[in-house]
Amino acid sequence: MNQLEQVKQLNRLLLAEMPEYRLQANRIDTGDYKEQRMLLRSLMNLRNPMPAFPEFLDLQDAFLQEEAEEKGIVHTADIAGSPLDERLCIWQGDITRLDADAIVNAANAALLGCFIPCHKCIDNAIHSAAGVQLRDVCFQIMQKQGYQEPTGSAKITKGYNLPAKYVIHTVGPVVYDEVSAEEKLMLASCYVSCLQVAAEKNLESIAFCCISTGEFHFPNDLAAEIAVDTVRTYLKQNPDTSLKKIIFNVFKDSDREIYEEILEG
Repeated sequence: MNQLEQVKQLNRLLLAEMPEYRLQANRIDTGDYKEQRMLLRSLMNLRNPMPAFPEFLDLQDAFLQEEAEEKGIVHTADIAGSPLDERLCIWQGDITRLDADAIVNAANAALLGCFIPCHKCIDNAIHSAAGVQLRDVCFQIMQKQGYQEPTGSAKITKGYNLPAKYVIHTVGPVVYDEVSAEEKLMLASCYVSCLQVAAEKNLESIAFCCISTGEFHFPNDLAAEIAVDTVRTYLKQNPDTSLKKIIFNVFKDSDREIYEEILEG
């Protein structure tokens, strides 16, 4: 079965669960791989949290793992550290390619991923690359917890079909006006919570996204300063931590330049 056939079969299985989207799906060219792939991601994004049938999971997992190989898995061992502290690194690109022990997801308080089809947020990207299992296990965690995830805290799950072993989900502050002192503390808490969760699992590497920037409107330069200062303080206060490599993952050139100035300046 080639990739187009795999995607079409996955779409058929999802549409059997979600018949309300069949009309829209029927308008898509069945022979166009790109359109079928976007349909698959859209259906995965829209799908409510629930266990999937083994037939779907087996096919989905094989497809996503092959896709990850094709995108190119980036080995964290090959990422150079900064001149001032080799444990701190910058890497620019798609965080879902990193084989870090854990990657950090900038989640919302529901912790269920993004339901907007093909949205470009990191929450959507991570859930889409991990597979539908991730939303289901997050739902189970939240049902057991009984309330939305507090800002500044973190939860850990398996990475499923990601190269990373784990995903650490944290909810950053949303900025509506000038950044308050409380919002600065909450962002710092996100980093500390993620580092603590990683250390409790004896993980050696973690990749942070730019938490609370973008959709949550935290200024990028201030967010980077808080991120680096918080990580440095944590490492000083926890000299025996299992963490040996902390990666600041950026996507934009402007963010890379900000982190380079902070880490290397």
